[in-house]
Amino acid sequence: MTYRVPFVEPGKHYLNLKDKIDTTITDVFAKGDLVMRKQLRDFEEHLATFVGTKYAIGLNSGYHALHLSLFAAGISSGDEVITVAHTFVATISAIVHCGAVPVLIDVDKDYNMAMDKIEPAITSKTKAIIPVHLNGRLCNMDKLMTIAEKYNLMVIEDAAQSLGGKYNGKSAGSFGLAGCFSHYPFKILGGFGDGGALTTNDPEIARKTTLLRYNGEDRETGEYHYHGYTCLLDNVQAAVLDVKLKHLPRWIERRREIAELYHQGLSDIMELSLPHFEGEKYFDVYQNYVIRTKKRDELFSYLKEHGIETLIHWKKPVWEHTRLELGQYHLPETESLCKEVLSLPVNTEITDNQVSYAIECIRNFYGYSL
Repeated sequence: MTYRVPFVEPGKHYLNLKDKIDTTITDVFAKGDLVMRKQLRDFEEHLATFVGTKYAIGLNSGYHALHLSLFAAGISSGDEVITVAHTFVATISAIVHCGAVPVLIDVDKDYNMAMDKIEPAITSKTKAIIPVHLNGRLCNMDKLMTIAEKYNLMVIEDAAQSLGGKYNGKSAGSFGLAGCFSHYPFKILGGFGDGGALTTNDPEIARKTTLLRYNGEDRETGEYHYHGYTCLLDNVQAAVLDVKLKHLPRWIERRREIAELYHQGLSDIMELSLPHFEGEKYFDVYQNYVIRTKKRDELFSYLKEHGIETLIHWKKPVWEHTRLELGQYHLPETESLCKEVLSLPVNTEITDNQVSYAIECIRNFYGYSL
């Protein structure tokens, strides 16, 4: 189906940068720079500078950034790691694959970790907290870091959806022991294939993850230090991401402009909750523009019929996927969100006219005139 307002437009996105990207890729191929070359090192240096950390390590997915962070931090069998249930399953799977136990807690109205749910979940086995900065908005990192320090817990940020987002002037991925990013094609900084990165100020975490990502081998000496993994960021993808990183500040501002258009056009609809939350300390980048409505499924179908592509994240709580064996939970906000949230199109290729059309259709659905 061809949408009048697509959720993402990867073809158009490529064409807008075609000359720069084609030149970069051709240069990589012509030089034979295919594995762990200068382009990867340059991207890592530039990403670390952007985030505000000493190190960035390129990996082949956001999942591997999470997994290697936990592994390098010493998380292992019997340990407990607190995170939220309202997240992509990879956050939780990274904990499980370290042999640890995920302890799931609820979220607040802004879809991020509920600070008052953390301390009741802490036990003698708790070793770390993974806050998930969802949809381009950071968690309340003042409160979270205070709790983590009080109980001597490590903090590993799942910032897969919030590159460029800030809390009190500090960037996502720069608060904890490590920050974990996804460069999946449809993320705010996406490649032309999967990718990810880990940021940290800790030299030991940087060293361990650099070794772990390439079979545990020190490429300078040939010595193997770990039974590692094959999860290195592809050098071609690193080169593409480095080109795109230069444009990221402008793309973020465009996303914020689109979010404000939605806000102006939909804020009087009483049946909707919009993702504009209070707090002067927050700088949101709107990886997703997520609305809430009791008529979510009906609105989804209506917008599809009118050529507007939307997405639902996620249709049922993660613990209800029984084969994951996560146990039974009752987390009211998470359960409500699964029934009510809908992500509207927000990307750097969408035009103001397309946004206006989406707004018009939503207003018509609820019986509001323009």
